[in-house]
Amino acid sequence: MEANSITLHRLWLLLAQAVTVGAGLLIAWQAFGPAAPPPARNDVVTIHEAGGSSSLATTILGRRDAGFRSAARKASASVVNIYTRSAPSHRGRGIRPFSRQGQESLSLGSGVIVASQGYILTNNHVVEGATEIAVMLPSGKVADAQLLGRDPDTDLAVLKVDATDLPPITFAEPGSVQVGDIVLAVGDPFGVGQTVTQGIVSATGRNRLGINTFENFIQTDAAINPGNSGGALVDIDGNLVGINAAIYSESGGSQGIGFAIPVSLARQVMDQIIAHGRVERGWIGVIARDAERSGSAGASGAVIERVQRGGPGEKAGLRVGDTVTAMNDKSIDDATALINETAMLAPGSRAEFKLTRHGVAMAVAVELGRRPMPIERRR
Repeated sequence: MEANSITLHRLWLLLAQAVTVGAGLLIAWQAFGPAAPPPARNDVVTIHEAGGSSSLATTILGRRDAGFRSAARKASASVVNIYTRSAPSHRGRGIRPFSRQGQESLSLGSGVIVASQGYILTNNHVVEGATEIAVMLPSGKVADAQLLGRDPDTDLAVLKVDATDLPPITFAEPGSVQVGDIVLAVGDPFGVGQTVTQGIVSATGRNRLGINTFENFIQTDAAINPGNSGGALVDIDGNLVGINAAIYSESGGSQGIGFAIPVSLARQVMDQIIAHGRVERGWIGVIARDAERSGSAGASGAVIERVQRGGPGEKAGLRVGDTVTAMNDKSIDDATALINETAMLAPGSRAEFKLTRHGVAMAVAVELGRRPMPIERRR
């Protein structure tokens, strides 16, 4: 009898969860209508930035009784739920969750209001392949959204809704977050509704995870689950420090290892998409490996393995076997640093590379080209 009662209780829980998710999907389905016209690019985008922070003692005293309710309230007002509908899939693999082969699918995600004029920052994978996008604003209103631009290399995208006077998030100062800082993750996990979880910054500068081309993740143990993607990671003042993007999990749920794109990188990408509809990066047309992999323990630099014919590097005189150690007087420690530093410069700009060739130190000036779009974006 007791076993039957437990089983019935579990069934009711599953039914409640299914109803909640189904209600969210129904709202999204009803919200989709004719595509909105392309947004004008001549409006002035207002971004809120955090000022100087108060002392630690003042911060602790101020939150002793209130907990993190002020930060949660401030950030939650700027976080939205995103609903997307994608075209039928005819592939046996890569089918979205809850969809069957050959059928349309609905997906859920989160986003952050970054400007009162209707600009919303989210993850590229939240809107990738979407034929229609709708956003549920904090007020409960559902609005059609247009994809303004996306950047698969960093897994970021910007949406535009036809709305004004939206409450934008406040951006934290770049680089202000440190290991041990308390952070809150705000989003819509599993479609249950807006949720706030709390944890600390476990690490910064995480890369080589194989998630994105350009990686500089904040790692946190704040619970991040499916549906949180594109949501906000904020500090104890409610200021945006990162965009929640990925988790490491064997179960599909949070296991205390989540990753967020830092606000410094997100801001660079966002500004370019809003201004130009795309992101342009510098490129020298080489493939390199870490110098340490060449057999010299502790060696730093990037060893060029291939030089693209006719590319900026070949035109400037870079050769296979060159070890790049610095660019514009900034140290290049490995191949990842070489890619990231050149990508941060604008196409057409000039950069001076310090390198060694057969043990001889030399300098080579390169006029950077435009980094080719990922194959995924050309489709």
